[in-house]
Amino acid sequence: MAAPSDFKPIIVGFLCNWCCYGGADLCGVSRFQYPPYLRVIRLMCSGRVDLEFIFRAFAKKADGVFIGGCHLGDCHYNPEGNYDALGNSMVAKRILENVGVNPDRLRLEWVSAGEGIRFAEIMNEFGAKIKALGPFGYSEGRDVADLQDGLEAATQMVPYIKLVERERFRVPKRTEDGYREFFAREDYNVLFKDLVLDKLAMSRIMGALRQGLASTEEVAQKLGLEPAEVARHMHLLSQQGVVKIDGSHVRAAIAA
Repeated sequence: MAAPSDFKPIIVGFLCNWCCYGGADLCGVSRFQYPPYLRVIRLMCSGRVDLEFIFRAFAKKADGVFIGGCHLGDCHYNPEGNYDALGNSMVAKRILENVGVNPDRLRLEWVSAGEGIRFAEIMNEFGAKIKALGPFGYSEGRDVADLQDGLEAATQMVPYIKLVERERFRVPKRTEDGYREFFAREDYNVLFKDLVLDKLAMSRIMGALRQGLASTEEVAQKLGLEPAEVARHMHLLSQQGVVKIDGSHVRAAIAA
């Protein structure tokens, strides 16, 4: 299904003060043309873009989120903050996909202060991409309120995710290839699922139960998860005494 032709996206842009913001400024001074979809938030470093910023932007129904920083190796801060932005964007994309948000709505790019034309090209390309995806929730085929619930659950988990990253997800080689290799490793994928995605699924299930849903099928449909996965998590939650299973119908309610 095509997106509405009169749709004008809202893209929240987090721009590094030293490079990408300068590139955007040069783009404007040079009068290079790009769609007026970007809402700029100026930060001192792209590494300052917390996972919470990304999740909250989408929860407020931004159609896209753009992060622009210095080229790797040119960061003004030590250790280089743009590597933190690279890692955060990779983690954010996995979590967005898990809660039902199209990860293509998030984009990270490196733009120097002298690359005004590159900034315009990126904005034209990304603006067209978001316009094709349609309003937030449109390409996902999900109710916006359900997506917002998932994003809220992810936001509440950010402190825990930071702790896990610090203790278990240290990237051994601080290079772009090193980051991409690390995040593509099978052992990382297994650990990320066990320590982050499963915890997030349980949090979302608890939220659905608090809203009055009870059966595995109802919860699975609302959250966009497989019924078998929901049943597995409900069983684990019941073992922890957090929920109560109602007989063979696998109906659950918040434990008193």
